[in-house]
Amino acid sequence: MSSVSDITVKTIDGTDKKLADYAGNVLLIVNVASYCGYTSQYKGLEKLNQTYKDQGLRVLGFPCNDFGAQEPGTNEEIVQFCDRNYGVTFQLFDKVHAKGSAQHPLYKMLTSGVTPPGEVNWNFEKFLISKTGDVIARYGSGVTPDASELTGAIERELAR
Repeated sequence: MSSVSDITVKTIDGTDKKLADYAGNVLLIVNVASYCGYTSQYKGLEKLNQTYKDQGLRVLGFPCNDFGAQEPGTNEEIVQFCDRNYGVTFQLFDKVHAKGSAQHPLYKMLTSGVTPPGEVNWNFEKFLISKTGDVIARYGSGVTPDASELTGAIERELAR
């Protein structure tokens, strides 16, 4: 696999989804959790979604329980939490492992195809993907969705 587009994932309702279906869009892939100090970033991610979706940004949330067991819920509970607390309308996916021996192939590609390489460090780490499926940037959990370094990079990619 040479591109994120080569990977198939499961949506939060269990349907297979090829990331190639997003070709031509800029993707922001985020490992999310409901009980994390960064959980309030859902609000900012939804704002990014609303602000840039018509220009071609797709925010993709991948629940992950790898860090401090901060995403213990079922997929149904996660959807309810995100809807009730943050009005999330961006696409959520089935829980994945972002690190370790059971690391999802998507996260293997994300963490090896960008600088700096290496395992995801915590919830709400963000990966920016070009319209052609290439990993172009990585942002740590502390980089909020409204940070100028992230929004500037999104705007530059959307303009390409």
